[in-house]
Amino acid sequence: MTEVISPARPRRNIELVLLLAALAIALGADLLGMIGTDAPLDSTAWVPLGIFGAATLVLHVVLRLRAPYADPFMLPITALLNGLGLAMIHRLSQDAAMANPTSQLVWSVLAVLVASALVFLVRDHRVLRRWPYLFLAASGVLLLLPLVPGLGLSMYGARIWIDVGFGTFQPGEIAKITLAIFFAGYLSANRDLILLAGRRVGPVTFPRARDLGPLLAGWLLALGVLVFQRDLGSALLFFGMFMAMLYIATSRASWILLGLGLIAFGAALAFLFMPHVTARFEIWLRAFDPEIYHRDFGGSYQVVQGLFAMASGGLMGTGLGAGNPTQVPLSFSDMILTAIGEELGFVGLAAVLVLYFLLVTRMMRAALGVRDAFGKVLASGLAFTMAWQVFVVMGGVTLVLPLTGLTTPFLAAGGSSLLANWIIVGLVLRISNAARRPAVVDGMVNASGPGAGHLDPGTALPAAAVPPGGGEER
Repeated sequence: MTEVISPARPRRNIELVLLLAALAIALGADLLGMIGTDAPLDSTAWVPLGIFGAATLVLHVVLRLRAPYADPFMLPITALLNGLGLAMIHRLSQDAAMANPTSQLVWSVLAVLVASALVFLVRDHRVLRRWPYLFLAASGVLLLLPLVPGLGLSMYGARIWIDVGFGTFQPGEIAKITLAIFFAGYLSANRDLILLAGRRVGPVTFPRARDLGPLLAGWLLALGVLVFQRDLGSALLFFGMFMAMLYIATSRASWILLGLGLIAFGAALAFLFMPHVTARFEIWLRAFDPEIYHRDFGGSYQVVQGLFAMASGGLMGTGLGAGNPTQVPLSFSDMILTAIGEELGFVGLAAVLVLYFLLVTRMMRAALGVRDAFGKVLASGLAFTMAWQVFVVMGGVTLVLPLTGLTTPFLAAGGSSLLANWIIVGLVLRISNAARRPAVVDGMVNASGPGAGHLDPGTALPAAAVPPGGGEER
């Protein structure tokens, strides 16, 4: 007979309560924004957030049916961030014609439903590692699409969009996921070869030249995006993701040192030979210089106005609808954090950053708990990508880093960004279900901790083994 020892609890009821609370907060923010801008309130004011809430409840039901042991906190946190983004864009649409809350709502619902389909159809995340080079080929196609004449579009100085008939789409957002899957599959399959030999210099062991291929490939890909698509943000995102996944897979600090060296070399080349990158660095270093501030194109007006907006918000903010965030160009997309800082103040902006911190830590918890190397590298790589993107965006609007044009996950306007980030959440939810699910070992259901009764976390389970679990309550 199978003996049960401290079985893990699915905790889906906790998820439901937190999800309803998150939706209520988002609806309250939307209503406050309407009141603050004197927008008419009627019985249909709750409908947009209600539609989005219904979509998130569909994902909750799918998790109950297909992934009952998935992390119970990721969905509510993500829904709250997305809901706040919908509320803020709705508020900004009262003053800025370019802000389109209807489009953002449609993309949000579509993204949640795609994540639901992913969780429902992919029963075991390990099936994705069977076709690493297929995902690599898909990544190449996605990154080349914006360069196709008649299909690709150039906007704001970058060529990263394609025309899909009813709007625009950024294939690079999906490419970051397919590249992460390829890299996780490659590293989990070749980890022993990469670690086999190297030259030791003091306390640091450097890899052999023949093992530098993945890092150099990531660097060349990022440089190619920078040169041909003129997109500094995506270049930073891709290379940062590659470097982090290499370190996670190998635990060698030498990869970080080599990666930083390649970043410095690439930045120097870009600064010297790429005018659009030079302009970004000038804005970063001399934002308050009158000559740069008053440039017709490529000036620092946007970032300086964003700083003034956040300063005017002070500690508690002006209140939703009571500020002037539309004085900042693209306040509904690239600069949405400045709009939040102005109307919700330092406290509100800090709360949003805490939500991102909690989301990333839950994603990392799933990576730590799963037993197979592929799942560990993939989940941690996707978690780092989310954290790195928020850091780069926040650094850009506060002049800690050059402004890159990356979107703030779940908050900023942009359908491709919403779709990609909800797919990331769906993938990590599937991995977290494997990490927390009780595993049958020697005729017993073992739930005593992440890795109990299993092989070393760096190895893959045999094909006949029960899918990985992890009964420890988190």
